[in-house]
Amino acid sequence: MEASVILPILKKKLAFLSGGKDRRSGLILTIPLCLEQTSMDELSVTLDYLLSIPSEKCKARGFTVIVDGRKSQWNVVKTVVLMLQNVVPAEVSLVCVVKPDEFWDKKVTHFCFWKEKDRLGFEVILVSANKLTRYIEPCQLTEDFGGSLTYDHMDWLNKRLVFEKFTKESTSLLDELTLINNGSDKGNQQEKERSVDLNFLPSVDPETVLQTGHELLSELQQRRFNGSDGGVSWSPMDDELLAQPQVMKLLDSLREQYTRYQEVCRQRSKRTQLEEIQQKVMQVVNWLEGPGSEQLRAQWGIGDSIRASQALQQKHEEIESQHSEWFAVYVELNQQIAALLNAGDEEDLVELKSLQQQLSDVCYRQASQLEFRQNLLQAALEFHGVAQDLSQQLDGLLGMLCVDVAPADGASIQQTLKLLEEKLKSVDVGLQGLREKGQGLLDQISNQASWAYGKDVTIENKENVDHIQGVMEDMQLRKQRCEDMVDVRRLKMLQMVQLFKCEEDAAQAVEWLSELLDALLKTHTRLGDDAQETKVLLEKHRKFVDVAQSTYDYGRQLLQATVVLCQSLRCTSRSSGDTLPRLNRVWKQFTIASEERVHRLEMAIAFHSNAEKILQDCPEEPETVNDEEQFDEIEAVGKSLLDRLTVPVVYPDGTEQYFGSPSDMASTAEHIRDRMKLVSLKRQQMRHPEMVSTES
Repeated sequence: MEASVILPILKKKLAFLSGGKDRRSGLILTIPLCLEQTSMDELSVTLDYLLSIPSEKCKARGFTVIVDGRKSQWNVVKTVVLMLQNVVPAEVSLVCVVKPDEFWDKKVTHFCFWKEKDRLGFEVILVSANKLTRYIEPCQLTEDFGGSLTYDHMDWLNKRLVFEKFTKESTSLLDELTLINNGSDKGNQQEKERSVDLNFLPSVDPETVLQTGHELLSELQQRRFNGSDGGVSWSPMDDELLAQPQVMKLLDSLREQYTRYQEVCRQRSKRTQLEEIQQKVMQVVNWLEGPGSEQLRAQWGIGDSIRASQALQQKHEEIESQHSEWFAVYVELNQQIAALLNAGDEEDLVELKSLQQQLSDVCYRQASQLEFRQNLLQAALEFHGVAQDLSQQLDGLLGMLCVDVAPADGASIQQTLKLLEEKLKSVDVGLQGLREKGQGLLDQISNQASWAYGKDVTIENKENVDHIQGVMEDMQLRKQRCEDMVDVRRLKMLQMVQLFKCEEDAAQAVEWLSELLDALLKTHTRLGDDAQETKVLLEKHRKFVDVAQSTYDYGRQLLQATVVLCQSLRCTSRSSGDTLPRLNRVWKQFTIASEERVHRLEMAIAFHSNAEKILQDCPEEPETVNDEEQFDEIEAVGKSLLDRLTVPVVYPDGTEQYFGSPSDMASTAEHIRDRMKLVSLKRQQMRHPEMVSTES
């Protein structure tokens, strides 16, 4: 019988075991009667339940029953006492009927319980509450009878409900755990799997039941050893009521079975996890070696352009994306396998390591193939990129070579030639880079057979190799054609540079010659103060003329060279219609001015030489000195020279040009006149010598 079934009856507290004991260590059963009519059936049920709690050993010591009739009628008390004969005749050793004060004295004579002892099977005594301690120690009596024993019926009932619930659940759980554990130990693999499906999970949570049991045991132990108000408080569920030891026993059994159950669960979970890992490993391996490898085998080309290579790269990225999902599963599986390996179960180590090795081999091999393919496509993309850049450079160079050169001057030709050389050098660098990229790509293609899984890739590789070699050969031929055209263009441009240089130098020769003419007219004005100085000036003038002659000859040679270069370049020299006439015109002007300068210097030499002879006293040649003709000649030369100084140089085109400034000419003329005066004075002296003596 369970307390939960008769809970409403037990709450009425028709009877209770307070935990107190009589002097014979028998349990005290208290039946508190009240003013209301007590249901004998309910009381009988209550007594049956209470008497089912103690052990047989405890029952053998007998019960002391306290019937509290202070609030009840005598006939009810009598009925209860007689009922005890049928309910617990063997267990009752003494019945103490607590009577009300001065109420039942007359009733006793009508029914003496002590006379009925043999028939009842137990002794019945009537006693007042204050005299109950004659039979029972005060510490074993509740406060209702003047004792010190604390008893809370609802608390006891609640604990009893908890105890019975724990007992029921723990017993049921023990049976389930024992069945599961025994089935796991004895059954084969198929039985284990069936037991997993049917009985693997207990009906209640073992952790909850154990927690309830520990709390209950803690409560029982606390109630047993903690006193109330300094006294001793005895629990109605102590050792003699089998509550505490029964709870401890159940807890021990539960812990043992639950530990075994946890191990069974761990083993089955590990086995299940191992089977799931094995299944997932095979899924990864089968996909990588099947569809994954087939995708890679189908991708062998490298493309024939940047766009084609980029399209293949995009396709490869899609393949990598699919593989990455399976690689993520591989990482997760590898972590799970590593965790199981760290657990150190010897029986699974070999299988786990085998799975791990198989999975790693396949994944690493597939990852290497993906990386190889990616590197190959990247190399192909770089190769086609370099080829495209080189092709554009060659197109630009060819376009530059196909345009006719019409520069304005030599500097622009030099700049164009420099640009041409830079473009050719850039083409050389680009071609070298293309060869390096192509060779690297060919080396990678030669290694493609290492991951072909038996697939013959010779044909595919040959197409790729032919394409790469064809691109490099085509670029080499285009570069060679451009080089040939560059050589021709370079020669032509160098000739043009030389042509411009000749034209510039010829123009410079004209300028120099013009400067010499200008210097001749503006600075070469002195005629000398004496014959010696004039001769020096004449010698310098001749050297000056030689320089001008060299300049003129240099200009003529340059102009002749321009004619030859123009014939070679099949063009018309700009200098042929401009520079040559200018050169000839300036040279003609210089020649006329130079001749005039020579005439004047020669006349000045003659003038100074004759004047110096006359002015010097030379007694050895008196007839010469005194020759009147000499004086006339000197005078005539001087006048002629003065006249010539006033006459300008007239060029063939009719233009006129004077030597020096008017002041320069005036100074020169003044010097000549002074010399002529000296000569005239000398002449007078020679004619009239007496004048000289008188003056002396």
